[in-house]
Amino acid sequence: MSTNIITVEGHEALKQELDYLWREKRPDTTRKVTWAASLGDRSENADYQYNKKLLREIDRRVRYLRKRLEDVRVVHYSPEQEGHVFFGAWVEVENEAGEIKKFRIVGYDEIYGRNDYISIDSPMARALLKKQEGDEAVVQTPTGEILWWINQVTYVK
Repeated sequence: MSTNIITVEGHEALKQELDYLWREKRPDTTRKVTWAASLGDRSENADYQYNKKLLREIDRRVRYLRKRLEDVRVVHYSPEQEGHVFFGAWVEVENEAGEIKKFRIVGYDEIYGRNDYISIDSPMARALLKKQEGDEAVVQTPTGEILWWINQVTYVK
């Protein structure tokens, strides 16, 4: 089950990526393709083949980002959320073994490249939603249930 929500920071990051790809990366790669094509035989021209492939990848990502930016709904912080776990919250949890984890609950598009973000669709996030500091949450995992206590809930304001 995938959601179409995103934090303000995540939305801005997607817009910046789209802007970079469209205004800088794509024109630079297009120049390289044009230069490599001018050298002649394209079938044995590694520069041409590599940059042409890169251009296709850039165009694919640009199409995805444009569509995704139209589809997502930006979720803003609300003071009523304070102390409770909702989308965009930084949460610190602890289990019976004393293992402590701290992460932010965000949208699908924001988790890549970050090990301190989890998707709103993850079992951990689903178990924590609407709970508050001091509550316990039972998380279903492939190895069974794990009990976590919520130590702290904060928001980026």
